[in-house]
Amino acid sequence: MAEAPTEFHEHIEHAEHAAHSGDSMLSKVSMTIALLAVVAATIGSLETIETAQTISAKNAAVLLQNKATDNWNFFQAKSLKKNMYEIAADSNPARAEDYTKQAKRYDSEQKDIQKDARRLEEDSEAKLKAAEHHEHRHHVLTIAVTLLHVSIAIATISIITRGKRWPWFGAMGLGLIGIVTAASAYLH
Repeated sequence: MAEAPTEFHEHIEHAEHAAHSGDSMLSKVSMTIALLAVVAATIGSLETIETAQTISAKNAAVLLQNKATDNWNFFQAKSLKKNMYEIAADSNPARAEDYTKQAKRYDSEQKDIQKDARRLEEDSEAKLKAAEHHEHRHHVLTIAVTLLHVSIAIATISIITRGKRWPWFGAMGLGLIGIVTAASAYLH
């Protein structure tokens, strides 16, 4: 994710030295480096946000699945009670009506619990899909910010070589690819 906190400062220092040289080409390169650094920092922040949203969605999915599991356990307990009352109704004809009534009550409660458990499982699955979506964005943004960092380094070569244009053009092209890559993370 993020590199050493001083790396951006080093690039800015190179840019400042170039800006003070009086060469307009080096000043353009310096401005390019500064702009690329700002864009890289912004995309890096978006990458961090997507990471946090991935973790949050996965945590929510686990909690929902735990609630669904609790409901299924409750469903099984109601099923056992229903079955016990059905056996009791068969075993004791004198109280069969009362036992059958209790068995039907548990059967009704089971249906509601089952419906809630299935809804919780669906909600959990939706959260997992959201987590996958955020994780995909995170990966795309990681690639984008890496391209921007490389473009900053290449632009610095233009300063070191006293204004050679090919590294600057290459850096701008790579920076543009990084920006387009970052934008593509939010297009689907």
